Amino acid sequence: MTSRTPAARPVFPSSPFRPIAPPPVEKFSVNDLLTHDRHGLGRVVSVPGDHEVHVDFGTAVRRIALPNPKVTRL
Repeated sequence: MTSRTPAARPVFPSSPFRPIAPPPVEKFSVNDLLTHDRHGLGRVVSVPGDHEVHVDFGTAVRRIALPNPKVTRL
């Protein structure tokens, strides 16, 4: 018996099962204000790379990986 590979099925634009594109990575710069669900209001201190920021929340400076659903720019 030979094994068959399934044929690729078409994905229609109106299909509720179509793949969801990831949201674009939001770009932050130094002194941007943001809010975090756990840590609260903070100010961006540095941006060492495209996928992380260092944020001063008043009590501590935290490294936040991006994209992060808990982070909102103000």
